[in-house]
Amino acid sequence: MSERRVVVTGLGLVCPLGLTADAFWTALDRGTSGVGPIESFSPAGLPLRHAAEARCFTGAIADFGELEGEKKKAIRKGLKVMCRESQMAVAAAQRALHDAGDALAHHPAERFGCVFGSDYMLTLPEDFTSGIAACRAADGGFDFQRWASDGMPLLNPLWLLKYLPNMPGSHIAIYNDLRGPSNSLTVREASGHLAVGEAAVTIRRGMADIMVAGATGTRVHPMKTVHALQCEQVALDESGDDPAGWSRPFDRDRRGMVLGEGAAVLILEELESARRRGARIYAELAGHAAACGTERGGAGRRREALAQVLGTALGRAGLGADTLGHVHAQGLSTVTGDREEAAALGDVLGPVAGRIPTVAAKSHFGNLGAGSGLVECVASIMALEKGSLFPILNYASLDEDCPIRAARRGDAAGDSFVSVAATPQGQAGAVAFRRWPTEPTAA
Repeated sequence: MSERRVVVTGLGLVCPLGLTADAFWTALDRGTSGVGPIESFSPAGLPLRHAAEARCFTGAIADFGELEGEKKKAIRKGLKVMCRESQMAVAAAQRALHDAGDALAHHPAERFGCVFGSDYMLTLPEDFTSGIAACRAADGGFDFQRWASDGMPLLNPLWLLKYLPNMPGSHIAIYNDLRGPSNSLTVREASGHLAVGEAAVTIRRGMADIMVAGATGTRVHPMKTVHALQCEQVALDESGDDPAGWSRPFDRDRRGMVLGEGAAVLILEELESARRRGARIYAELAGHAAACGTERGGAGRRREALAQVLGTALGRAGLGADTLGHVHAQGLSTVTGDREEAAALGDVLGPVAGRIPTVAAKSHFGNLGAGSGLVECVASIMALEKGSLFPILNYASLDEDCPIRAARRGDAAGDSFVSVAATPQGQAGAVAFRRWPTEPTAA
């Protein structure tokens, strides 16, 4: 089945810079930052008051794009059993499916599948507030003996359905009657790249003709924000400078990531299937890879894992350092993360790594968790179509430990790009795309 080529025929996203690919691209091109005051919960008691929230997404049914009557009714009814990450996922998927035209009408339900990635999903504190208050003892402490009788009955009976990480893919498949291969991945920042890889393999081995491949995530959440502050380098309010300048991938003065939220979906389709229905083709998926490099104690070997997936994806795509158009870096804006990523680029691309234009959309909106990778792929697919790149926002000073070639305004996007992502635990993914039209390649 190696001759079955996989192309992108639909895009959809929810992110701090907009709900459409065009709005997203305009914001990137203008150098707009999505960072602002946290509004979704009170940050009182935290050393952080700013993040990149998807303020354009309210969860109202209008945010889900153009929907027919029955589907619109079903999604509106289902919102009560979706956490925000699931809502963003469904919205991005419905927008991508609409963008793909009449794909649903041209494919049997059994040949249309879905692979969706996410972060681990955490409940909101208020889901338990009433139950815990009902179990308060006379001394103000929590009486565990009363939980089963007094506390648990106050939980929403459907509470668990809101936070299962397989629910985004389940909702999308059910609302659209997708009966083909389906899977859910929970691999943090690498989730989107791995979802694309699995969806492509499913199409190439003949088990489906078209797949929804997406991911959703957030770091703007009462519990996840605390977790990030405890475990990762996060840019804080302590300096008093403009939060729009906090996310500065590969810059010498970077001091940590910005926290954000978002989701994105690519509709991947077998080439001949797309041609038969006259679909718009954005790009061709030329190569992909997955790897994991972890120390015995659980710490990730990100440089090793990133180098492995980068080399494998480029090899499968038939792309060399001299033919690669641009790199879309993960660009966490952490001191260690950017240093390890730049080293991995050098390991694979050699001295050419210092000449290939490199972009990092996280400079505009920070780390969206599992949603980051495919939002970034949408940015680079749009760049291939437009022919030019957007620069890394806030990049001002060269870091000798990160000898990348930061993209400048007006740089050509080239005919191809590779995007990479890795988790702190060393799980990594990479995808390589070619501009359409393109010639057949070994994948």
